[in-house]
Amino acid sequence: MDALTARLNRVGVPTLSIPCDMLVFGGTGDLALHKLLPALYHLHRAGRLHRDMRIIALARSAHSRTAFQALAERHCRAQVARADFDMQTWQGFADRLDYFAMDASQSADFGRLARHLGAAPERVRIHYLATAPDLFEDIAAYLHTAGLAGDNARIVLEKPIGHSLESAQAINAAIGAVFDESRVFRIDHYLGKETVQNLMALRFANALFEPIWRAGHIDHVQISVCESLGVENRGAYYEKAGAMRDMVQNHLLQLLCLVAMEAPVRFDAESVRNEKVKILEALKPISGLDVRDKTVRGQYSAGRIGGHDVPAYYFEKNVDNDSDTETFVAVQAEIDNWRWAGVPFYLRTGKRLAKKTSEILIQFKPVPHQLFGEGEANRLLIRLQPEERISLQLMSKSPGKGMHLQPVELDLNLADAFHKQRRWDAYERLLLDVIEGDSTLFMRRDEVEAAWRWVDPILQGWHQHYQSPRPYPAGSNGPEQLQHLLERHGRQWME
Repeated sequence: MDALTARLNRVGVPTLSIPCDMLVFGGTGDLALHKLLPALYHLHRAGRLHRDMRIIALARSAHSRTAFQALAERHCRAQVARADFDMQTWQGFADRLDYFAMDASQSADFGRLARHLGAAPERVRIHYLATAPDLFEDIAAYLHTAGLAGDNARIVLEKPIGHSLESAQAINAAIGAVFDESRVFRIDHYLGKETVQNLMALRFANALFEPIWRAGHIDHVQISVCESLGVENRGAYYEKAGAMRDMVQNHLLQLLCLVAMEAPVRFDAESVRNEKVKILEALKPISGLDVRDKTVRGQYSAGRIGGHDVPAYYFEKNVDNDSDTETFVAVQAEIDNWRWAGVPFYLRTGKRLAKKTSEILIQFKPVPHQLFGEGEANRLLIRLQPEERISLQLMSKSPGKGMHLQPVELDLNLADAFHKQRRWDAYERLLLDVIEGDSTLFMRRDEVEAAWRWVDPILQGWHQHYQSPRPYPAGSNGPEQLQHLLERHGRQWME
């Protein structure tokens, strides 16, 4: 046992008890360099990785091990806070790093990889597919042929899992033919955020909320994931995906599930995911002409953000000049079950909006009789970014003569509340869960397919009824039609 492991054991910090290899396919891509390696560095720094764990980047570029370590250092220095980066810790982490040049589309290269790794059936091997989704099926098959998909092997899939229900089922079937479900980790980084996990703590550990978390007390729910950035260098991908496939099918529906799910029998992977699947299966279908009344589809035009002119979507790199791809989506969803009957869930997401924010608004119903003749706030705001906070907005009397009310906030800033503890990045939590074999925060096969089963008819309805994207200026809050989605029911978006 080394000195670091011994010290961590004395203070009660758990460390991985078995050797492990993490193989990152697409190891020189943006995800690996900007997210995965910095997260693994933090886990190493915290002593959460086994001393014999190896991290092997796999890509087509002809790097030596030393050259890749230098590349990784440059990117980690840029992503890790200066106070958390020191050369002694980095050198220990760099010793874990290796590089193997290969083409993931070529079966023969997997044989070379197997020989490079050597026979070690007792080692846990994690295959992280930070690649294009169209390689998922082939990589799984090639891993099996090369003998790299044994009982101790796991596979991690980044979203999107397919582009439709049919394609998702094909990917899941191909992966399932090689890896049983307990060894498949479909990652959604939103589920690794502390505030998202706090949703369950807020709901199921506080007697204040459970009795009123239902249709009798809640008027509606808003879930917003807004971005000020455009598609950046992802134009080619975005042209195939659009906001519905890129964000609604996974991130927003996952947040909806956590807001709406029933309390699981116990806090374990299967119990939590069972409840989430029930919510997805209870979503009322939106199809045909319903898309006109219950969805808004938009695409950003030229505008100004942060004092700078930005181009329209169709002038972005690798985007068609006559593109019909949506960069904004809003949906009125409804859950057909006992708890939520009649409560609309308004989902919206978009690029090039006025500001970057991710938040969940629970709007409670007003009191039966407004004694003081003034409107009421009575809402719970759960903000995921840019800062993580939970705010309960209530009505209070203003100082002075008379009963004049104004909204006030009971505010919990999680960064302030836990200021002595470093906030984990979502990928740190999720990577550690993969290493420890905990799949609670990962999507199960039937969960992915249930989400596509709801999304597919909306996409088809847009196509069948020529529901083209409505333009909205970059730097705005979205298309004009967005407001009509709520205003016709006497509600409004919280900006």
